[in-house]
Amino acid sequence: MKVSEIRLFKEPDKSFIVYHEKKPFSPWHRHPEYEFVLIKKGKGKRMVGDHIDRFEENDLVFIGSDTPHEWRCDKEYFNGKDEFLGEGIVIQFSYNFLGDNFFEVRENKPLKKFLLKSSCGFEVYGNCKKQIISLMNRMLKMNDTEQLYSLLSIFRLLASASELNPLSSPTFLETFWLKDNGPMQKALQYILQNFQKQIQIKDLLQVTNMSNTTFYNAFIYTYRMTFKSYLLNVRIGYACRLLIDATKSISEIAYESGFENLSNFNRQFKKIKGITPSEFQLLKRAEVV
Repeated sequence: MKVSEIRLFKEPDKSFIVYHEKKPFSPWHRHPEYEFVLIKKGKGKRMVGDHIDRFEENDLVFIGSDTPHEWRCDKEYFNGKDEFLGEGIVIQFSYNFLGDNFFEVRENKPLKKFLLKSSCGFEVYGNCKKQIISLMNRMLKMNDTEQLYSLLSIFRLLASASELNPLSSPTFLETFWLKDNGPMQKALQYILQNFQKQIQIKDLLQVTNMSNTTFYNAFIYTYRMTFKSYLLNVRIGYACRLLIDATKSISEIAYESGFENLSNFNRQFKKIKGITPSEFQLLKRAEVV
């Protein structure tokens, strides 16, 4: 699937965007602006680069410039053709929105370092998340000047933040922009969009227009593992989040993650994680207590 370039409208007299999203979230896309995404209502599947996870209310992520991403709500948030029940807040800004030298001054070195690392995308958690969410919610009712100073307050938090989970892998970001790597981009995007279904090698050969041998060698060279191993790791990673959420049975999680039967899921999970799904779930519950 092609990565679209989708841009929010920015009023000519404003330097950045604060947008209250009440329409269906944009499909797999990218843009040159840096972006905060706060989900106020909705849950579903979130993709940032080659990272796939579940999201729900109060999900807060920072996206770097030109990093492909998508938040796809579950079917229950689409009530007919015209009504969308999800809701989000988006803040977008360009690197030089405060002038060419703002991020270059010595005092802004920690913030610049954060932006340089943000191409992978960061999930924000903990107290830092609570403070940023509070600011973003209030920004919807602020005037332009108040919004600017609130954004600077968010920058202050990010400059010293440690409560950040990196999302996409460096391998994806390195290969995404290689002009001669188009077929592998198409293959990875197909896997990320369809990992819950049964993907056959013939599907990827058709997507990439490559022979079996050429595809096999190119995939290993690009992603450091075979297609089957990559697909398995994507499915297990997705299953881990569902296990942590603990809202579904292990059998339901297995099928939703793309496995045809529970025994194969248990076997493959233990092979990668070293423990069974039920042991993993108990371990994560103990960490929360």
